[in-house]
Formats: sequence, C-alpha cells, structure tokens
Amino acid sequence: MRLLIDGNILLDVLQKREPHYPDSAKIWKMCETGMAEGHISSLTIANLVYVMRKELNPATVNEVTKKLSLIFTFDDLHASDITAAAELQWDDFEDAVQAATAMRIGSDHIITRNVKDFKKSKVTALTPSEFLTRFQ
Repeated sequence: MRLLIDGNILLDVLQKREPHYPDSAKIWKMCETGMAEGHISSLTIANLVYVMRKELNPATVNEVTKKLSLIFTFDDLHASDITAAAELQWDDFEDAVQAATAMRIGSDHIITRNVKDFKKSKVTALTPSEFLTRFQ
C-alpha cells in the first residue's frame, strides 16, 4: 500500500508530540518495515527543514534528512503538481500540492492529521488512527 505521509505525521514522531506520537510512530514503523510504502513530497522535506532549523543545528538537520531517506521515498515536486494544485482552487495551496502529488504517484491514501483540509482530494486522507483501525 502506497501512502503519502504529510509533514505533521513526521513531526509527531521527530518531536514526540503527544497525544499523536504513538499512532504516528506506528505509521512510520509500517513504512520502515515494508508493511507500507511511505512517500514524502519534496515540499514536505523543505517545510520540515524550515521547522527543524529553529530547534536543531544544520548537521543534525542533515542527519535527520538522511535517516528519513532510508525509510521513505522522497518524491520530487513536478511542475504538473503545481499546475494541478492551482486548478483545484483550494484555500490551502500547500495541501492542494500534496493532493496533486498523491494523485501523480498513485498513492492509496494521504496520512495526515488535517483530514478536513483534504475533503476534496481524489486520494482519501486518513488520520494515523483511522488508517490503523482500517488496515492493521
């Protein structure tokens, strides 16, 4: 099963954010062990580095990024993703880009805690707990 993992799920694990950490960590582990194919948009990586740079030094940010690349597939941002996102005319352009990327890579689901932001997505968005309830 191919999953596009949203940045909030990754931050839940990296920052051990409660009460979200346990379920997000299970999604992460499923990707790490091959039970699911985890994908991350390059837009998400850019956003993560932006957030992490406030708390971590550049060497640590580099280390985290390298470790993520061992577990998840980083999907390049294509011009077609930007065009498709613009055509969606969503209020949140970043979420539209995520939805467009999920469609292009053939994702089965988008895993996010912001499911409401993906109501119009052709790829179903699920929270980690919803995904785990349905597929574990």
